[in-house]
Amino acid sequence: MESDKRPPLRVALLGAGVVGSSVAAMLTKHADDFAARVGVPLEIVGIAVRRPGRDRSNTGVDPELFTTDAEELVTRADIVIEVIGGIEPARSLILRAMEHGASVVTANKALLAEDGPTLYNAADRYGVDLYYEAAVAGAIPILRPIRESLAGDDIRKVLGIVNGTTNFVLDKMDTTGAGFQETVEQAQALGYAEADPTADVEGFDAAAKAAILASLAFHTRVSSDMVFREGITDITAADIQAAKEMDSVVKLLAICERTGADHPSGDGVTVRVHPAMIPRSHPLASVRGAYNAVFVEATGAGDLMFYGQGAGGDPTASAVLGDVVAVARHRVAGGRGPGESAYADLAVHDMGKALTRYHISLDVADRPGVLAEVATIFAGHEVSIETVRQQVIASEDGTPQRAVLIVVTHAAPEAALAATVETLAGLATVNEVTSVMRVEGV
Repeated sequence: MESDKRPPLRVALLGAGVVGSSVAAMLTKHADDFAARVGVPLEIVGIAVRRPGRDRSNTGVDPELFTTDAEELVTRADIVIEVIGGIEPARSLILRAMEHGASVVTANKALLAEDGPTLYNAADRYGVDLYYEAAVAGAIPILRPIRESLAGDDIRKVLGIVNGTTNFVLDKMDTTGAGFQETVEQAQALGYAEADPTADVEGFDAAAKAAILASLAFHTRVSSDMVFREGITDITAADIQAAKEMDSVVKLLAICERTGADHPSGDGVTVRVHPAMIPRSHPLASVRGAYNAVFVEATGAGDLMFYGQGAGGDPTASAVLGDVVAVARHRVAGGRGPGESAYADLAVHDMGKALTRYHISLDVADRPGVLAEVATIFAGHEVSIETVRQQVIASEDGTPQRAVLIVVTHAAPEAALAATVETLAGLATVNEVTSVMRVEGV
């Protein structure tokens, strides 16, 4: 075979954790298949680890290949795979690898979302590839379809469940009626959540992924600090029940949306991560457990949905190795894959300008004129009401009788909706704003 007559491509792996070990094992076990797919063998020349003495026999790699000298390792590779995560030393090692002519495959969502342009510029400067399919939604092929398959289309919206931990928690709250903390502890026991689940439940992980998705979809540089972020820690069993009464479920959503010239804020994009109610009829509502899914709305292709395992060693390694094959083929044939596309340079609007809908639950005094007073507040902020439901709470202790008003709005700017809720909370007839939840996917 031709592949036997040509020198192998040298592969350096940074990290041998859950994902790194899976990558090494697959590269070793299926070496002949990779050689046939690429055209030359892929040879692991080293694996950088912090503790070289640990037992890593599950990788099938020669123990002599493990090293603590990552800086030296990246200088003698054609392809560097980075799966150590975090900002440093990952950024410095990637830049050093590119400087020495290596293409890079990374799963580092935090680094790409915080400082992607630095990596893109370095890839252009040194004429190498930067691929990162595994940075968003694990095994699901979503970034390359956006970057390549839909390059001739006009993407209007990307709506996704991109964090398996939060989806597991919200799904269990919906199906079992359990509370938030109880469900998080269950996720930790099953290995779906870290001992410190903050990055997941507070939305940091999803926000980094949303920044990457928006950057690709809208040809605009979007960093994680431009993404509105709200986690799920305040979601209660009552919120889940309220969603059920609307035939909806609660999901933590990453929402990247293009705003046209007819939008109140003009042409641009909004990028946000927050919990929201979505109808059970929406495709994303059926995404269960720790699975991920991304829903794409494009002008030409219409609605597309990508679904699969969003984390785990083997699923994420599958995405990493797909990128490895792609960049390896480029090195064999000559040339590069697509680089950064930021030509549109659209304005990234703040959350106040995003269009959304609210589900608002109010504890109010049960007396004439209250509903009219509430409706006047909505009208004053130019927020249109879609539906209103009222439930009277009978008094059993002699206190004045109360009622619960549940209001669902039409779409309106977030700033107007938030101002409406703030005004409602100050009314003498409103005892409490008991719940506020955004509504999407309608």
